[in-house]
This record gives sequence, C-alpha cells and structure tokens, in this order.
Amino acid sequence: MTISRSEYKKMADKASPGTTYGKNLFFAFLVGGAICVLGQALVNFYMRSGMDIKEARAWVSITLIGLSALLTALKVYDNIAKFAGAGTLVPITGFANSIVAPAMEFKSEGYVVGIGGKMFVIAGPVLVYSTSAAILYGLIVWFFHLY
Repeated sequence: MTISRSEYKKMADKASPGTTYGKNLFFAFLVGGAICVLGQALVNFYMRSGMDIKEARAWVSITLIGLSALLTALKVYDNIAKFAGAGTLVPITGFANSIVAPAMEFKSEGYVVGIGGKMFVIAGPVLVYSTSAAILYGLIVWFFHLY
C-alpha cells in the first residue's frame, strides 16, 4: 500500500496530540516561581536565625539540594516535574534531581556500579561542559585583560 505525502501528513496530524504551550508555560512559571519563593523564604528564615546574607544563601542552596534529593528518592519530584515541566529544571533543584534520579534507578546494581556509576550519567556532561566553558572564559578574560 502506497500513500501520498499529503495523506501521510493528514494521518500524522490526526495521530499527534495538540500542543499546549500556554498551559506548559504557565505551570513552569508557577512552579519555578514557587521554588524561588521558597528559596527567598528560607533566606529570610536563616537571616532571622542570626546568619549574615552570604551564610544564609549558602544554607538555602544546601537546603534546596537536600530537599530535592529527598523528594527524588521518595519519587515525588518526578510527579512535580511532569506537572511543571521546565519549571523544575532551571533552579538548583533540577540539577540535584538529575544526579539522584539515575542513582535511584540503578541502586539494585550495588553502591559502586549502580549508584556511583550512574550518578553522573546525566549531570556528568553538564559538569564537563560548564567547567570547560568556565576555563575558556577565564582564558579569554586573562588574554584580553577584561576584568
């Protein structure tokens, strides 16, 4: 059976789900914003506890990373990510999720091969390219004395 290009396009359009860019954008903004609001609330909390701004921000990063790692281990973070899409990827919580999720998936293979070996499957390239970009940027600044 041979079908024409236009018939194939009609079949593909019928089988493809519609796009929901507006809804996806709204939920990404809502959840990403909520994560940032939580971060600011934690900064305020830590500063009221007696920390200076620099120390409070460091503890916020630690808290958000730990919270997202815990939610990933409990399989809650994935449900939030399905709902929010990119809203959970951009903040620091998304990076923590990208490290913990593969480790949890392969934990049955053991600590070294499973958790240790798979932990940086997704995050590894990010670390390599961000470190390489930082070195390249540093060399450009050093070469042209742009500081």
